[in-house]
Amino acid sequence: MNYIEVYFSIKALESAEINAEMAREILVAELGALNFESFVNTDDGLQAYVQEEDFDEQEVRALYILESPDFAIEMEVKTIEQQNWNAEWEKNFEPIEVEGRCVVRAPFHEEKEVDFDIVIEPKMSFGTGHHETTHQMIAQLLDIDVSGKRVLDMGCGTGILAILACMKGASSITGIDIDEWAYENTLENVRKNKCSHIIVKQGGAELLKNCSYDVILANINRNILLNDMEAYTKTMKVGSQIAFSGFYTSDISHIDAKARSLGLRLLRQSEKNNWAALVYQMG
Repeated sequence: MNYIEVYFSIKALESAEINAEMAREILVAELGALNFESFVNTDDGLQAYVQEEDFDEQEVRALYILESPDFAIEMEVKTIEQQNWNAEWEKNFEPIEVEGRCVVRAPFHEEKEVDFDIVIEPKMSFGTGHHETTHQMIAQLLDIDVSGKRVLDMGCGTGILAILACMKGASSITGIDIDEWAYENTLENVRKNKCSHIIVKQGGAELLKNCSYDVILANINRNILLNDMEAYTKTMKVGSQIAFSGFYTSDISHIDAKARSLGLRLLRQSEKNNWAALVYQMG
C-alpha cells in the first residue's frame, strides 16, 4: 500500500485575523476528516499523509482554509512507496532529549538511559517534543513536583505530558483533547507506556465542571487559553500550579493580564524561537 504526502506551505497575509499556527490547526482538522492519518509540522507549513486509495486531490484543494483570503497556501503532492514509509518517518521523527532527563522517541528508536523514557507513535509532530511549545512544557513539567498530585493535561495531543506526569508519580492524571485523532493517539500512547491510570477524554473545557486539580498543563493556542482560562482556574485551589504554552512571545502580555485577573501569580517563564511558556500558581 502506497501513501500520499501532501506538503502545504502556509503564509499569513497582512490582513489575516488569525496566525499561521491557527491556520495549520484548522488544516489538520479538515484533513483529518478526509482520512489523513499522519502530520508533520514544518518551519513554514505542514506535511500530511494519507493512504493512496483514500486520496482525492480535488477534495483537498476545495478545503475551506485553502480558499481563505487571509492566507497564501501552496500545495505539493507526491507518492511514497510502501517500502519507504518507515524510512520517511525515521527521516522526519528524530528522538529528542530534554535537559538530559527526558527522552521522547518512536518505537523504532533505541532506548536511552535517562530518568524518563517516553515512547510514542509519531502520528504528528506537534506533541512529540519537536515543537518549541511542547519541548518547553516538558522542561517546565520536569521542574514541577507532581508526586501524589492530581494532574490535568488539557489539549493533550499525543498525551506526552500526561505520560510524563504519570512517570513522575502523579496520583491521578486526566488528558483531554477536542480532536478525535488526539484522543485515539493518546489512548494508544498511554497503553504503550504502561500508564494505565491515565484517564483520557474527548471534549473541551465543558468537561471540567466539578473537577479539582493540583497541576494543570495547557499547551493550546492563545485564543482558546484566553477563552477557557477561567474554567481552568475554577478547578484550582490555593497553591495549585498551571503551565501555559502554545503562543508567541508577543502574546505573553495578553495571557499574563488574563491570568492575573483570575488570581494567578507568575512563577517563571521560558522562550524558544519566539514561542513562550508561562508557569503560574494560584494565590
